[in-house]
Amino acid sequence: MRRLSLAIALTLSAATLATSSVVIAGETPAPDNAKAYFINLKDGDKVSSPVLIRFGLSGMGVAPSGTEAPNTGHHHLLIDAPALEGDALNEAIPVDAEHVHFGKGQTEASVNLSPGKHTLQLVLGDWSHIPHNKPVMSERISITVEPATQAKSP
Repeated sequence: MRRLSLAIALTLSAATLATSSVVIAGETPAPDNAKAYFINLKDGDKVSSPVLIRFGLSGMGVAPSGTEAPNTGHHHLLIDAPALEGDALNEAIPVDAEHVHFGKGQTEASVNLSPGKHTLQLVLGDWSHIPHNKPVMSERISITVEPATQAKSP
């Protein structure tokens, strides 16, 4: 009987832990009026590299990652990445060349991009890099990075 009770207790503990993780993930609330946007870029812009990108945020505040405070988060820049949707909105945003984290609370960055067309999107992450519930993200925009022109010799 004691073994059965221990087995039941362990099963319940594991189930509680799994449920807690699901409840916590993606459950950091965001105000309805929160909005992320690009300050200095718009869809269709032609730019040169490095590209200065200024991150806008209204209705919330910016805080470094790891700072668990209401109505705050930090920016993530998606470069040529698919939009986050479905289960990806309940998980930490990946760290790779397509998902650039600004966990120190940065609100702008100079980004080197190759010539050609690129898509950009801002996604605000909570203290643990998970999008808020209701996600705070900018529109996806497309920009074209023009090749560097070589200086003409005299």
